Amino acid sequence: MSLISGNLQHINEIERALEGRPTRHDPLVVNSWKRCVSEYRMDPSQRMRAHIVSPARLREHRERSERLIHIARNGLSELYRQVAGHDYVLLLADNKGVTVDFFGDPGFERELREAGLYLGAEWSESRAGTCGVGSCIVTGEAMTIHQSDHFDETHTPLSCTAAPIYDAKGHLSAVLDISLLRPPGPKISQNLALHLVRQSARHIELANLMHEQRRGWVLCFSRSPAFLDVDPEHAVALDSAGNLTGMTHSAGRELARLAGIPWHNAPDLIGAPVGRFFQTDTAQLTHLTRAREPEQRILLDADGSRWYARLQDPDWSSAGGVRMPRTITQKAPQQRSALDKLHHGDERMQALVRRATRIARSDLPVLIQGETGSGKECLARALHDASGRRGPFIAVNCAAIPESLIEGELFGHAPGAFTGAAAKGRAGLIESADGGTLFLDEIGDMPLQLQARLLRFLSEGEVLRVGATQVIRPDVRVVSASLHDLETRAGAGLFRTDLFHRLCGAELWLPPLRERRDLRALAVHLLQQHKPGLQFSDEALELILTYRWPGNIRELDTALRYAALLCEQALIIPEHLPERLLRKAATPLPGPQASTPRTPQSQADLQQALQQCNGNVSAAARLLGIDRSTIYRRLRRQQARH
Repeated sequence: MSLISGNLQHINEIERALEGRPTRHDPLVVNSWKRCVSEYRMDPSQRMRAHIVSPARLREHRERSERLIHIARNGLSELYRQVAGHDYVLLLADNKGVTVDFFGDPGFERELREAGLYLGAEWSESRAGTCGVGSCIVTGEAMTIHQSDHFDETHTPLSCTAAPIYDAKGHLSAVLDISLLRPPGPKISQNLALHLVRQSARHIELANLMHEQRRGWVLCFSRSPAFLDVDPEHAVALDSAGNLTGMTHSAGRELARLAGIPWHNAPDLIGAPVGRFFQTDTAQLTHLTRAREPEQRILLDADGSRWYARLQDPDWSSAGGVRMPRTITQKAPQQRSALDKLHHGDERMQALVRRATRIARSDLPVLIQGETGSGKECLARALHDASGRRGPFIAVNCAAIPESLIEGELFGHAPGAFTGAAAKGRAGLIESADGGTLFLDEIGDMPLQLQARLLRFLSEGEVLRVGATQVIRPDVRVVSASLHDLETRAGAGLFRTDLFHRLCGAELWLPPLRERRDLRALAVHLLQQHKPGLQFSDEALELILTYRWPGNIRELDTALRYAALLCEQALIIPEHLPERLLRKAATPLPGPQASTPRTPQSQADLQQALQQCNGNVSAAARLLGIDRSTIYRRLRRQQARH
């Protein structure tokens, strides 16, 4: 194929991709091509020579990356020895795409320099188009850009495989790249190179974290105990209170997953307590040192998944000429605030908690709205706990007190104010909340006549007991709640508009449980409150995650309390859950499986179905056309007979 025809074919391929037509290139490559055209205004028909920065600029880039180069140097030398015989070139680029370290065959120096595979070459996407280093910087992902994946045809003979290197705070700081001038085969031939750069980048990150935290604590964790002590999958750094101070990139991805946030936002997790991600505290962490076998160092994350962990002791530090070890329990661990405990990774709840935290210490009235059981009183109590107020938290259910009594309950009464009144009079609930918080639950059900008196208290700060003539001025912060949309009720004349605006100094809407993304973590947390050590079977967890929870958190908590009481072992199975969840699971599915149920005639039928489904109870239940709880009951009866 001539050079001209090859160029036209490459340009046509890019044009097809930009028009949205099918292409053999990865979406990651196509998205980069789109950036090259729309953001960088590049033209695939214009060839660009490799750009080598000036010696002065290279010196600046190398000085900024000096510590990283020093940490990475030994590992990169070893990696190059592994691949040198296969004509690879090894580049370390900073986060601007400038090559600050280089390993290559001196015999090919001229060719490497012309191709840009050389010290000082700039491989930013805006400069070189789609390429291993530049596209890795933009996406934060490891990748191979193979031959015609490149945007500029100048680079299409190359194959570049790159992996990002992140600093301990979760920010991309460098890119490790292995490239070939003339790759011998298709893109798949570079899978081993991709594995090598990922592994090397992980080792560099871990070495950097250990270097930065040589006087701190490092928690390493892996799915398997086999290589935990020599090559852990993930690592985080902790201060003496158990708060996150650093992490490797793979650890950041795991923590972001547990927090329910995109992995790109992992840097926001710095400073968070370790208890947000793992079912542990700083005292328990000290049991994860090498004094115990790796198989015994088990750590459960917030979702209940099992990890094997190792706590890396800090270096010994000198104190008054005596070498003394620092311990992670020197300071009391910082507990999650009452507000922060309300969420387990859901983004909407996180945003709500941030707003609530900002207003907690003010005197602003707060209106909490949300469905029944969504946690309105829990949020009100957390606001009080975070307010700094030393007075009590007084909760009043406005729908539960008879209309004839609610005025006296709220405002109190003077001596002899009415038949049956206390001889010395009585303080109302508003007075009783002096210095603290008055929580008016179901405020939408308060009688209109009483709404006028409450409005006067909110506007004037005065309380007049029933039958009294002297006003009292208690210092009370009012938090109210309603399952109704009070603004809608006010528009319909069912609630005073002026009172609504007084109550709604700040408005917090709690999402229903069915819309929250942290249901799994919340269920695990609540279960541990009822019976520490209990876990969910996959089938039970599936029922919990697919049920709609019309009663929200209150219903979930009650269901888990019920399950914990029934469970005699360490595993919650569907049979332990309330019948309404099982009835939902037993609802016939549309299609042939639902229309032709088959009931097992013997225990042998059941065992055969389980064997056919590799022990998967859900699949066996579908095969037999019965509910999973039926299978569990039969298995338990069989165990009891034996």
